[in-house]
Amino acid sequence: MKSYSSIGQVILRVVLGIVFLAHGLDKFQSGISNISGFFESVGVPGYMAAIVAVIETAGGIALILGAGTRIVSMVLAFVLLVAIFTAKISMGFLGGYELDIALLAIAVSLVFTGSNLWSIDSLFRANKK
Repeated sequence: MKSYSSIGQVILRVVLGIVFLAHGLDKFQSGISNISGFFESVGVPGYMAAIVAVIETAGGIALILGAGTRIVSMVLAFVLLVAIFTAKISMGFLGGYELDIALLAIAVSLVFTGSNLWSIDSLFRANKK
């Protein structure tokens, strides 16, 4: 029988993956040059827009599949911290960085727990035993 905490962990991992996949794809669909201009307006080099879009898209897919969950979550937590302190902090908590804080909490949780149920990570662990 699967534990409730394992199922909760899957839900958090997949939801975080979907959110980041959507944000990454949106950056490409909005035009990297537009996103690059926004990045520059908040003091982040414009070339980082493409890098962040790739990280969010690939990271989202990896989390949905449960591949490299701990490492991917750590990278996405870093992206969230940069977003909070460069673009969102001046907007205040509500309407600013409250969603980023919630996503950061999920990402940090996954850094510590990894993935164990319905994930590519678990397939590799099963083969090592």
